[in-house]
Amino acid sequence: LRFDEQVRVVVFKSQVKGVFCAGADLKERAKMDDAEVGEFVRRLRNLMDEIAALPVPTIAAIDGCALGGGLELALACDLRVAASSAKMGLIETTRGLLPGAGGTQRLPRCVGIGLAKELIFTGRQIDGEQAASMGLVNHSVPQNSEGDAAYQRALTLAKEILPQAPFAVKMGKLAINKGMEVDIASGMAIEGMCYAQNIPTRDRQEGMAAFREKRPPRFTGK
Repeated sequence: LRFDEQVRVVVFKSQVKGVFCAGADLKERAKMDDAEVGEFVRRLRNLMDEIAALPVPTIAAIDGCALGGGLELALACDLRVAASSAKMGLIETTRGLLPGAGGTQRLPRCVGIGLAKELIFTGRQIDGEQAASMGLVNHSVPQNSEGDAAYQRALTLAKEILPQAPFAVKMGKLAINKGMEVDIASGMAIEGMCYAQNIPTRDRQEGMAAFREKRPPRFTGK
């Protein structure tokens, strides 16, 4: 996906009705020794980092439970859409664990430190509407009879992104992600570097020409 220039947006959805991702299989985990558990979680954390590092926008379509590592998967995405009936939570403390695949870092960056601590310390589960009210998801939608309301809303959101200049969107994502890791002055410098890379693109010239000619732009990603 990272190297496929045809990919413009990635939507993560489940093939299992009522479940986005239920997290790690604790029965499987119980058979592992301490070293195996450590390696398992390290690989899981690396996977989430790879998803977060995808250059194109990513959307999690949460049509059911997103618990533990399942919510960490959604947090690794740029945008999240949930059915109002979906259940979400970093429930690790209820199992004698703590989030180990990015949850302790991505949740506070998403909802703020206080709320993140409350959700992680209590292991509380929340529904889609509650998640939307605290900014954990971008949109909450009523579930439909097919059980894919969040996926359908995610597709609509993806279609809003598709017409925009691909390279500019990628640079926007990079500037936001890297800028959030540093102070604002350094973030401004990162933005400047990303903007500089966008200046010589054909898409920028096309965008300006389309504006002058009062027509829709035809972006190519070049």
